[in-house]
Amino acid sequence: MYKIGDVVKGKITGTQKYGIFVAIDNEYTGLIHISEISNAFVKNIEDYISADKKIEAKVIEVDEQNKHLKLSIKDFNSNDEFNNSKKGFKSLKNNLQHWMDEKLAEINGK
Repeated sequence: MYKIGDVVKGKITGTQKYGIFVAIDNEYTGLIHISEISNAFVKNIEDYISADKKIEAKVIEVDEQNKHLKLSIKDFNSNDEFNNSKKGFKSLKNNLQHWMDEKLAEINGK
């Protein structure tokens, strides 16, 4: 039914550290892996999206047997919420020191 390159609409049903789960229709589900959210570094998926939102994504792999799609929203213009806020390495530059401080505090037991 679906093929690679198709653009699908769905509803976000949940998030995990590794990706976003999407209900496409009554048969198909989808997953947007964390690496397919943005070209920028994504530390926390929930900074980008929350459950129950509608989203458009591009199909990058189809598993007909399990009725599952692997999806991407990288460089996808209709998802401005994802693409406008975190471009390039700016978010990495702006957050790197904070993340290092957090990790050092964790290592030192603070």
